[in-house]
Amino acid sequence: MIYQNNRRIGTGYETRAALFLEEAGCRILERNYRCRLGEIDLIAEQDGVLVFVEVKFREGSGAGDPLEAVGVRKQQTIYRVAQQYLLSHGLSEETPCRFDVIGMTRETVRHIENAFGGM
Repeated sequence: MIYQNNRRIGTGYETRAALFLEEAGCRILERNYRCRLGEIDLIAEQDGVLVFVEVKFREGSGAGDPLEAVGVRKQQTIYRVAQQYLLSHGLSEETPCRFDVIGMTRETVRHIENAFGGM
């Protein structure tokens, strides 16, 4: 029950993040892209660049900064899933890509473009 409620809340914030990206000129290609290696919350395209986006929500400041929740291990997972996405969609590894993080609280949205390296 708690998982379903958290998932519903997470989906709401991912929708909010997708709208935020669309307003910034991105076209959303995928939501919750999953493969055997993991998941990427949002995949978008902006000016010919594929944008792989991790969305993190925190209830309040007591739970820590949502942007801090994307550590090296999570970055590596996102990178591997992004490689799988390219492969499964017949795209070259030379396809321009970037890795963004959107950190959200109930009041704020912070978008970090090129939050970490990768491809």
